[in-house]
Amino acid sequence: MNISEINKKIQQESLFLQDLKHEISKVIVGQADLVDKMLAALIADGHILIEGVPGLAKTMTVKTLAQVLSANFQRIQFTPDLLPADITGTLIFNPKEGTFAPRKGPVFANLVLADEINRSPAKVQSALLEAMQERQVTIGEQTYPLPYPFMVLATQNPVEQEGTYPLPEAQVDRFMLKLKVDYPSKEEEKIILERMASAQKPQITSRASTETILKARAAADTIYVDEKVKNYIVDIVFATRRPKDYKLGEIAPYIAYGASPRASIYLTQAAKAWAFLDGRGYVTPEDIKELGPDVLRHRIILSYEAEAENITTEDIIQKVFATVEVP
Repeated sequence: MNISEINKKIQQESLFLQDLKHEISKVIVGQADLVDKMLAALIADGHILIEGVPGLAKTMTVKTLAQVLSANFQRIQFTPDLLPADITGTLIFNPKEGTFAPRKGPVFANLVLADEINRSPAKVQSALLEAMQERQVTIGEQTYPLPYPFMVLATQNPVEQEGTYPLPEAQVDRFMLKLKVDYPSKEEEKIILERMASAQKPQITSRASTETILKARAAADTIYVDEKVKNYIVDIVFATRRPKDYKLGEIAPYIAYGASPRASIYLTQAAKAWAFLDGRGYVTPEDIKELGPDVLRHRIILSYEAEAENITTEDIIQKVFATVEVP
């Protein structure tokens, strides 16, 4: 298929997204970037970590997305006393027959909201590791596949807050994107006030099925990525590992570990999905610039020196994108 044929196909296949966005906007005011990137991750078959202070509609946005998709949805509230079995499920003893039967946990759903994931210690968070990577869960000696599509949307409060645990690196690396949610503008806040302060809450209807999403994924997979764009992605990721090779020697002391190969894979998949959202059959360097910070911000591990000098991952990402040559 040539580019113009792919373009035509993608324009057709992506039409349903306008309906979805319109329906979501009945409930969610503003946050267009968050909604777009959630849809992109869904089409790219990735998981999302959403960070922001309480009260910014993180949970509501995820629930609304599940409603418009008529997907099977489960919400897990992470608390300090939660156990791994509360997430994945456990074996229940049947005294009559003297056997153990599996009871599947809330992770067996299409969309799983891990609410305030950093309120639980690492042993609980790691219950999601197998589910997020292999799309399966082991209970006892038996392994069970998860429904398809499967997506984890985790929300977390900023780490500096009271009673939070940092996420283990292996856990964080399994999230395709880490999105930061900010306060709404003055105009948006007024609309939120008018819409949400009344007893009559906006009603939404389902606009797409999980089959539609699977079809969209297959279409997005055909999107063309040029050799130059692939090289650009690899250069961006390598610049976080070997900054000196990219004339970025000044940031080298601030990086303890650069981004893993998952960053290159996820950045490519997310860029294809972003092009799909735009109704385009090819990926541009602009797509990489748009999604790069979301793919990299949780994958670069800072050194003590960076922390001492108040250097953030955002500063490093900015420097990398400003320096690495755009094709």
